Amino acid sequence: MLKKKAEPAEAKNMATKKIDEVIVEEKNLNKEKEEDIKTEKGDAIIKKESIMTELLNKSATPPEVGDLVEGPVIAIEKSSVYVNLPPYGTGIIYGREYLNARDIIKRVQIGDTIAAKVVDTGNENGYIELSLKEARQALIWSEAEVAIKDRKVFDLPVKEANKGGLIIEWQGIPGFLPASQLKSEHYPRVQDGDKDKILEELRKLVGEKLSVSIIGAIPKEGKLIFSEKNSEEKEKEKIIEQYKVGDEIGGTVTGIVDFGVFVKIEEGLEGLVHISEIDWALVEDPRKLFKVGDKVKVKVIEIKEGKISLSIKALKLNPWIEAATKYKKDDVVSGVIIKFNKHGALASIEEGVAGLVHISEFGSEEKLREKLELGKTYPFKITLFDPKEQKMALSFAGEKK
Repeated sequence: MLKKKAEPAEAKNMATKKIDEVIVEEKNLNKEKEEDIKTEKGDAIIKKESIMTELLNKSATPPEVGDLVEGPVIAIEKSSVYVNLPPYGTGIIYGREYLNARDIIKRVQIGDTIAAKVVDTGNENGYIELSLKEARQALIWSEAEVAIKDRKVFDLPVKEANKGGLIIEWQGIPGFLPASQLKSEHYPRVQDGDKDKILEELRKLVGEKLSVSIIGAIPKEGKLIFSEKNSEEKEKEKIIEQYKVGDEIGGTVTGIVDFGVFVKIEEGLEGLVHISEIDWALVEDPRKLFKVGDKVKVKVIEIKEGKISLSIKALKLNPWIEAATKYKKDDVVSGVIIKFNKHGALASIEEGVAGLVHISEFGSEEKLREKLELGKTYPFKITLFDPKEQKMALSFAGEKK
């Protein structure tokens, strides 16, 4: 059966409908494309923003004046050095700071990483101004603190001497080594404690290298304090471990001072016999009893903080033990005046056993000295007697007028 042919008006309507469908379809396609493009752009914006946020979060606080910074040298000119300091910019060492650090700059090459101190965060040309010399000083003081902590030992020459000790230089910084911090072999053993003689002995060390450690650092004052003792502490501790309290040993007198006698027990170990441990009797001047080189026998009475204390009198019979069997409170005894002090007069009733005659009995020191003469014997009454504590108090039993 044959198809019926469309009328012209109907054919026109069908064509128009088809065109409209195509237009709608194209619009839909274009809309989808636009949405895709917008989505892609949005993702790109979001991605860009997240990267910027991450960079901002990762960026450190910009350096301030006084901060130490570090970076590679990127250029060296006749009177300036440029340092890369990402992400902050470029640092520059120039002018006075360049002149101050000329000796250091001579050894610097492009590519070397250097540390510098910020002296200006942004000059007129936009550079961060740096100081190499100040940075070096800051690093040196930092090294000094580490050296103190680690008890590092340095072999340094003695530059000068004064009455208090020696001047030693470390990393261009002068430091002081007090005489009290010298090893025993370098300590000035001056018989009468004369300061001029002490200086004379200390000057003999000028030019010599000593093994010292830093025990104090004061950056604000530009001062270092040295000690020669710390370098021998470990060795000394090992030697001391061989001894214990109560040991009786022989030694040699190596020095005599107002407060006692130094005795060398063995190489690297020396102890002090305090003036109160020399004898049971009163000792006012150790130099009258000993001279350097004398051989003595001593007893170890204390080992503390790397020091060993000795006694000579501990090897002698304690006179108070026998005195306890002979005397008691209220006994009247004869005593010799052996010393005056601010509290009164010291009277000895026998060798090593003495008591105080208080100044209050006479009203004044002048009246006490008028009545009691040094070296003379007088009668006294014992008002306090404690042989265990080696204490005794006396009252004058003679005529006071």
